[in-house]
Amino acid sequence: MSENFPENRELVLDRLIEAPRHAVWRCWTEPELLVQWFTPAPWSTKSADVDLRPGGRFNTVMRDPDGNAHPNAGIYLDIVAGERLVFTDAMTEGFAPSESPFMVATLTFTDEDNATRYRAVVRHFSKESKLKHEEMGFHPGWNAAADQLEKLAKALRA
Repeated sequence: MSENFPENRELVLDRLIEAPRHAVWRCWTEPELLVQWFTPAPWSTKSADVDLRPGGRFNTVMRDPDGNAHPNAGIYLDIVAGERLVFTDAMTEGFAPSESPFMVATLTFTDEDNATRYRAVVRHFSKESKLKHEEMGFHPGWNAAADQLEKLAKALRA
């Protein structure tokens, strides 16, 4: 990751998740787990289609409280098993450009004592898209989703 990326286009979530790294990784990479935590309540994740490889699909459909579907199509750009996921909505499967690129997200997972340091760096294509993401509730939304992730990952411990 470039250290010179403009801060005015980047949002960061850095959390300690009280669960083992392998469980947090599973929650991010297994569709049947992803749909259980990915969208902060009262929204939900209707479906997840994951092809875990560079260039593979990372598609989700979120549902708002009124039942409306919100599809999000993207691909993985880089994967280091158990340690890092990089995905974007700027392209879809087959590296086809999307009509409205918004962000590239880099997630890292590292062991910290008996927990996982979970860091999400979300880089936006413009200052305006970063501001829009903030106004949509990036920090409270991603933190609420991280709470849901932690709860599910803890349950996988056994």
